[in-house]
Amino acid sequence: TSDLKKRTTQHASEAMDGFTKKYLVKRLVWYECGDSPEGAIQREKQIKKWKRAWKIELIEKGNPRWEDRSDTL
Repeated sequence: TSDLKKRTTQHASEAMDGFTKKYLVKRLVWYECGDSPEGAIQREKQIKKWKRAWKIELIEKGNPRWEDRSDTL
């Protein structure tokens, strides 16, 4: 997304259908900034192919207590 703060607000209010609404995802525990939309899409596709354990490791490197990062945007 080009506006992460807006996107997290939408998810928190369940304004959009999809994964986050279905599974009641409310916290932003990890994000990356990219140089371009194309690069961000490529990175997202790469991470989606990862094993769950790798994704958890990525989160815990920068946020070991899984705190909500949406307040820091």
